[in-house]
Amino acid sequence: MSRTPPDAQEPAPFDLGAADLPDWIEDRALASGNFPYTKKMKGDDYEAQLPKLQIELLKLQAHLRATGGRLVVLFEGRDSAGKGGTITRFMQHLNPRHAHVVALAKPNEQEAGELYFQRYIRRLPTAGDIALFDRSWYNRAGVERVMGFCSPEETETFLNTVPTVERLLVDDGIKLIKIWLNIGREMQMKRFHARRHDPLKQWKISNIDLAAIGKFDGYTLARDDMLSRTHTEHAPWTVIRANDKKRARLAALRVVLSRCDYAEKDVETVGVPDPKIVLPAPAFMADRGD
Repeated sequence: MSRTPPDAQEPAPFDLGAADLPDWIEDRALASGNFPYTKKMKGDDYEAQLPKLQIELLKLQAHLRATGGRLVVLFEGRDSAGKGGTITRFMQHLNPRHAHVVALAKPNEQEAGELYFQRYIRRLPTAGDIALFDRSWYNRAGVERVMGFCSPEETETFLNTVPTVERLLVDDGIKLIKIWLNIGREMQMKRFHARRHDPLKQWKISNIDLAAIGKFDGYTLARDDMLSRTHTEHAPWTVIRANDKKRARLAALRVVLSRCDYAEKDVETVGVPDPKIVLPAPAFMADRGD
């Protein structure tokens, strides 16, 4: 596969199998997709903030257990956007008996014959529990649409239906938070290259991931359509510019904590999600950069 950097006069090859990442990708990766910072967050700053936010998350879990509340957080984004790593930081210290991750493979024969939402609804939390979705029912508006795994009619039906489904969930008392982790084109290339050459990460890359490199623009169109049509008052989308994983993880924690009321909340620790990288979907769409 190859791509030409926008300002290059000669094509610059991108061979995922090559040991060295091209300089032009490395140079452009962090700033891609209108990312506002020129340097990644320092590890010491990240390590100082992370455990404090995780303690707040434990307070939230205890509150949900005591009150019977239900929390659902959807993590969506392009392949390699950092969904799994962010969810890991959420789950790191939570009681796993009352918090679970939902990361579904493609539907089996039985699931394929069911109502589209059915297999996701089965995994919603009971009273007092948390469910973190590593991709969700929005597969239909993203990967299934772009890769041709569903028909245009099925995508249209989904986009028309999902606001009503989410209205039912919220009206039933579920706290629903939808997060889109956004990365730029060159950052995705850099992360795919790292996965390809790190033996501990190679399981993360699939043929679908490889195809995503050549379908970046198709995913952008699908993302924009999804955000514009499913951002609602009762279930809004929050976009986090995620080229810097550390900043993105802290931002995601702050988004969830700031949206939830719970006993003994330390408002100063929770703070405000970084407005440079955390935007409601309409604001992101006005200045998306990719």
